[in-house]
Amino acid sequence: MLPESSVPKLSGRANVIDYSSSESWGNQLHNGEMGHDQPSEGVFAWSELDPYSAFIYAFGDLNCHQKHERSWEINGNQMPVCTRDVGIFLGLALGGFIYSRKGLNRWTVRDSMLSIFSDNQLEYVYRNDLRTKAVLLLVAITVIPICIDGFTQMLTSYESTNLMRIITGLPFGALVSLYLSASFSARPAFFEGDGSKVVLPSNARFSNPVAEQE
Repeated sequence: MLPESSVPKLSGRANVIDYSSSESWGNQLHNGEMGHDQPSEGVFAWSELDPYSAFIYAFGDLNCHQKHERSWEINGNQMPVCTRDVGIFLGLALGGFIYSRKGLNRWTVRDSMLSIFSDNQLEYVYRNDLRTKAVLLLVAITVIPICIDGFTQMLTSYESTNLMRIITGLPFGALVSLYLSASFSARPAFFEGDGSKVVLPSNARFSNPVAEQE
């Protein structure tokens, strides 16, 4: 929506507003201490954009460091977030889509998260009550790659690539989306408070201590 080459190369800080106006931190001279000297690239102020674009770039300004070497350009304009965030947001959308197609309300957040897998795939897990371990394994598979890539880049001379940032960000975003979707979906009230009514893989059932006492 923005004119071609209207957003210059940026280099801000994460979780800080750097480019709200022409006098903001991002547009000042830093003499190589942190970020680049923005005036040499072109002054940028998202408050001067149209309301929609201003909101998007303000969100990016607060959420992302916006380093140009870690970001993509569209129509000659640097995107409001880096490629890592693009991967995370893509994962958020993908995870939500998958859950909308396959996810089920299975009383708990844990079991609702696992519901995206087929009952056949989950038979061994439920037969041996490995649900918590299965969720922890899912967390490890999706979180460890982004941690290794990010912290190695931060603590050593290693510099990740934009492709690797996308690859590691996507599964992390999908996990966050899966957790949020399952949190909103898990509704014990749907089963009238009776966990034994929940249909689980391998003919497993939740016990209902209250009903058993009665």
